[in-house]
Amino acid sequence: MTEKMISETEAKLAVHEAICAERYAGIQKSFADGSKRMTRIEYLLYGVIVCVLFGPGAAAQFVAKVLGL
Repeated sequence: MTEKMISETEAKLAVHEAICAERYAGIQKSFADGSKRMTRIEYLLYGVIVCVLFGPGAAAQFVAKVLGL
């Protein structure tokens, strides 16, 4: 009887570990995707800060040059 309980417990533990491993992989993927998104947002914020510091006229000229207008 004790042997049956141990093997049943080990089976439940193995299933639990497999499920947790899948969840952990999903969490890691989510962190990687979020990191890319945060980097892009960071660069956009740097651009906005520069535009604010130099004023709207300089920002408009820069955008015009970048877009070739």
